[in-house]
Amino acid sequence: MIIEEYKNIIGSIVTGTVDRPLGSAHPNYPDMIYPINYGYVDGVFAPDGEEQDVYIFGADEPLDTYAGTVIAVYHRINDNEDKWIVSIDGKDYSDDEILEKIDFQEKYYKGILLR
Repeated sequence: MIIEEYKNIIGSIVTGTVDRPLGSAHPNYPDMIYPINYGYVDGVFAPDGEEQDVYIFGADEPLDTYAGTVIAVYHRINDNEDKWIVSIDGKDYSDDEILEKIDFQEKYYKGILLR
């Protein structure tokens, strides 16, 4: 299922900054440790006025920056932020793989994975 607004996003190449590298703690919730690199797309702004957030798949070490392909969007139903799922190793991760890796944070929201 792809919502119309995401048709041009999924499959696109993006670059950006990692502000919460793998293994780091959430700035407001120190017990939440990131099992995956998390950052944003440089220069692309989301509805919340901040740069677009991304979960970065394909790295098993902390990163500072990334370049990859958007393979999915996690659409939060009860929030105004969506999270783009970016693959930097060219792999098309399964829905189950994605949902398992992002659950550490997304378990607090209701959402759906869009492809």
